Amino acid sequence: MTNMIADEAVAKSSVLSVFDFDGTLTHHDSFIPFLRFAFGKRYFAGRLVRMALPTLHCVRRKLTRDELKEVLIRTFLTGVDEHWLRQQAELFCEKYWDKLMRPQGVLAVAAEVNSGAEVTICSASPALVLQPWADKLGIKLIGTQLEVKNGKLTGRITGHNCRCAQKVARLEHVYGSLTNYHVRAWGDTRGDHELLAAAQDPHWRHFHPPRARRNSPLKP
Repeated sequence: MTNMIADEAVAKSSVLSVFDFDGTLTHHDSFIPFLRFAFGKRYFAGRLVRMALPTLHCVRRKLTRDELKEVLIRTFLTGVDEHWLRQQAELFCEKYWDKLMRPQGVLAVAAEVNSGAEVTICSASPALVLQPWADKLGIKLIGTQLEVKNGKLTGRITGHNCRCAQKVARLEHVYGSLTNYHVRAWGDTRGDHELLAAAQDPHWRHFHPPRARRNSPLKP
């Protein structure tokens, strides 16, 4: 009886299904492989050398993860043509879809769409890079926004990196108060904890092997 009441409550509410992207729907991070694909191995390696000291500072907690990501974006994307980068994002998605995506994740997204839920990716990766993936899945996208001026990327982020509490803030900016929804959420890292805490139906590393689901932030 209790389960029937719960199911009826969900049916009467608007369901918002939110998927993290990197590591949740994919086998691993997508942004670094994208940069290597877009710029080529030699250019990528040369620019990556510049990340050594900032990465060390992050390890020593002299830089936050958000600040390190800003350095990465500034190092690779300053002055890059927006249209060219969108083309590279399309090609990357086309070439690496089968290799990068978790089949169970793709099926889960389709199931949420077919159920009539409002479905979106909510990711710290740049929305410009992830747009082809969201389009192919047939869902909406919330991601970190890259600043563009006169058709060129400035190397800066507009607003905040879309992780941790910012995921909840960005969702509320788009959809309004999350209390108006029955929220289902899927995540796999510390950057998803606040999102999962805001969900009535949270899933931690749901598409990972069982051994990878340890240290779950979800309350039993």
